[in-house]
Amino acid sequence: MKQRAVKLVAVTLVLSHASALVAAQDYSKYSPAAQEAELAAIAVSRLGVMVPMRDGVALSTDIYTPKKPQAKQPVILWRTPYNEHKLRGSTLRYVLESVKRGYTFIVQNERGRYFSQGQWEILGHPQTDAYDALTWIASQPWSNGKVGTLGCSSSAEWQLALAGMNHPAHAAMVPMSAGAGIGKVGRFQEQGNWYTGGVPRNLFFVWLYGVDNPLRAELPATLTDEKMRARIEAYNDLDATKPKVDWNKQIKHLPVNQMLTDLGEPPATFEQLIARTPADPAWNQGGLYHEGMGWGVPALWFNTWYDVSIGPNMELFNLARTANTDKEASANQYAVIAPVPHCQFAKLGPDTVVGERDMGDTSFDVDGAVYSWFDRWLKGDGKAFPASTPRVRYYLMGANRWQSAAQWPPQEARPLRLYLRSGGKANSLYGDGRLASDAPPAAEAADRYRYDPMNPVQTIGGGDCCNGGVVIPGAFDQRQIESRQDVLVYSSEPLTAPVDVVGFVDAVLKVSSSAKDTDFAVKLVDVAPDGTALIIGDTIFRARYRDGYDKPAMMAPDQVYTIRPTPITTANRFAAGHRIRVEVTSSNFPKFVRNLNTGGPNESEKTGVVADNVIHHEAAAQSYIELPVLPAR
Repeated sequence: MKQRAVKLVAVTLVLSHASALVAAQDYSKYSPAAQEAELAAIAVSRLGVMVPMRDGVALSTDIYTPKKPQAKQPVILWRTPYNEHKLRGSTLRYVLESVKRGYTFIVQNERGRYFSQGQWEILGHPQTDAYDALTWIASQPWSNGKVGTLGCSSSAEWQLALAGMNHPAHAAMVPMSAGAGIGKVGRFQEQGNWYTGGVPRNLFFVWLYGVDNPLRAELPATLTDEKMRARIEAYNDLDATKPKVDWNKQIKHLPVNQMLTDLGEPPATFEQLIARTPADPAWNQGGLYHEGMGWGVPALWFNTWYDVSIGPNMELFNLARTANTDKEASANQYAVIAPVPHCQFAKLGPDTVVGERDMGDTSFDVDGAVYSWFDRWLKGDGKAFPASTPRVRYYLMGANRWQSAAQWPPQEARPLRLYLRSGGKANSLYGDGRLASDAPPAAEAADRYRYDPMNPVQTIGGGDCCNGGVVIPGAFDQRQIESRQDVLVYSSEPLTAPVDVVGFVDAVLKVSSSAKDTDFAVKLVDVAPDGTALIIGDTIFRARYRDGYDKPAMMAPDQVYTIRPTPITTANRFAAGHRIRVEVTSSNFPKFVRNLNTGGPNESEKTGVVADNVIHHEAAAQSYIELPVLPAR
């Protein structure tokens, strides 16, 4: 998912893959033509090289080598489903910077994309094609046998399953915002961010419209002349121009599983994936990384707080540190978490604003870290990336500063449990909901609201990406939706001292419903003294999966059940005078697909029913949120 020219629909998809990479030199002062001229002066470029895979399919590969190279060069590999053979933007800058530093840089299209042969599959067959690409690179006379993999979003997600293969040439990796490459890890079973808590996310519906192209044109397999292929590549792009779509309108289409065929698209990847459930065995057949695969590569992870998948990313970081299938690899895992949306590392710097929140000076030398990491593992420079580098460097929002820790969450974090309390009227910002450290009494009135799937609660900010502009990620004021009667609002008293929440935030809800199935959405909000209520993070959970994604079960009317949404992951200082707020409702649309409340096959249904939902909070049915809090300093 990236901000490159994919000619994706005529919508502005913020697919900020390439824009993630902050160049060590300020290339913004140079025109693309000047950068291309400089690259031509220092690099030997081989375009359209067809690299054979084990099944005979060949992948189109562009190779950029320094004109005055060492006898054998270290290699940086960038695999992509996007049209990046036409170098521009950050891809061009990264190729140029890498060649300057003595690296051979390779851009390879996944099979079935642009000039590569074969049929495309999401994540690009990392355990076969990516593995074979490494084998091919390591065997070339110009290669020193050490390859580093680099990229953000779709150019990073394939790296994860490959890391489980522990290829001998895979010396180091830099996965950035790579959560869509994660299937099931620990508490997260999102199957490549297709779900959160068993609820499908709409972003992939938009993304697949732009990327999947079952009617694509391709060159004949008999065209093997490298010079001719390079010329064809220079003259053409094989990039589809699809009809414009008003996604703010189309995202409401029911049934969900006909959202793309309604646009005239032939059935393809979307229809295969939307027919699955979170525990479908088919999720294990593609390129997703699943726990149990092991880990074999030193990694420098870059993540962001307002990403679509910060939770799974940090859960996998922890797993990679403890896998020990390759002890050197597990001993060399480092993470950086920035306070921006998906892949937007280029925004780090003075006076960073994310949504409506001033984050202060977020400056971080991304490129310096990336190249020092590769210098250590690909060039053998032991001093380039010191072993004393903190394992985790994270930006503490609210305090607006970078912090470091030896692990995630920081070892000193301690749980703070705050109970959802009210007099039975927590509806809206103007209700009597409160967050309290004291547990509820034996009897306390429950909070009730009516969820109508035809009038869902609107998404305003939070972590998201790549969705045709229907949701803008970041920290935005939630008061517009907190005025609704179907949103329960629980706020703490103003804090007398700062509270630093750093780690995984867990919620436990005691719920009942008139419906057979419904969703429960939870949001963590930072409320300033003037009332501004900025979203920190959110989560959602489909009630039918409360006993496990492989054990869906309907709800009986008015029976009380326990719901444990997947954690919110963050680092935020709630300043003195601020309030900690939790919102609970049953929709967060268009970020998440609406539950139609029927208990049936939700994604193939057109008509919903209204659900009367209840949040219980009494001694025998406590609802609460548990915050990982650092000791006061």
